[in-house]
Amino acid sequence: MLNNETLLTQEGLDELVAEMEELRVVRRKEVAEKIKAALAFGDISENSEYDEAKNEQADIERRILKIENMIKNAKIIEMVEGKNDKVRLGCKVKIKDIEYDEVMEYRIVGSAEADPFKEKISNVSPLGQALMGKKAGEILDVPTPSGVHVKYEIISIS
Repeated sequence: MLNNETLLTQEGLDELVAEMEELRVVRRKEVAEKIKAALAFGDISENSEYDEAKNEQADIERRILKIENMIKNAKIIEMVEGKNDKVRLGCKVKIKDIEYDEVMEYRIVGSAEADPFKEKISNVSPLGQALMGKKAGEILDVPTPSGVHVKYEIISIS
């Protein structure tokens, strides 16, 4: 049996619910209007506006189904206050790239919620995997997809 669990923080679940509402209420209506306008041009066999609108409609419906499935299979990551001895899902981790003396902070989240541009990394990413279960002060040697190894020091866990 496949494990279809989607690991999410409460914040991540709330964002998915809001996105689904936006898609259902606003975007569906916008695309329906585009289709209606494109049909007014007549012959749809060579109507690029109609084709684009239909493709957009299909993308929206696919995304809604994906979100519904993620919400249905959501497992909320419990945030445990005061237990910050080891890195686990939901934690914020401050790390330092030893070679470049650069400090970064990330929240460890499930893959459905990962967004490196928002300082959220997946527990199954190379860095996320290397961090899981480690303690502050530990040094990690993390392989990157290009084969280079990067050394990080865990500064703090919150």
